[in-house]
Amino acid sequence: MKSPRTSHLIVWVTAPNLRVARRLIQLALEQRLVACGQLRSGVESHYWWRGRQEKSREVLLTFKTTARRVRALEKLILAEHPYDTPQFVVVRITGGNRRYLDWITAETAEPLASPT
Repeated sequence: MKSPRTSHLIVWVTAPNLRVARRLIQLALEQRLVACGQLRSGVESHYWWRGRQEKSREVLLTFKTTARRVRALEKLILAEHPYDTPQFVVVRITGGNRRYLDWITAETAEPLASPT
């Protein structure tokens, strides 16, 4: 396991339900902003919101991406997410399987222009 040559990232986002979570993942994949999106349903979140303690069932999304694509991913999530203040937390991957990290880089590369 070596440290990555490029900056690979994990991004965590929560969504109110599977429909929204699947839509966010599909949009991110279509735009090649992520190599992979994973869903974990049944997450129970407890938090402060507008001065009150709240709790809700949510879906946790885990995205695999690169530093080069993370700002565009954030812009997409903020534009398409139904929450006023969606979770968007970025964690740098400091090591991992080289082939897997190379795959993330390859799958988040800018799509080739279609021949006209």
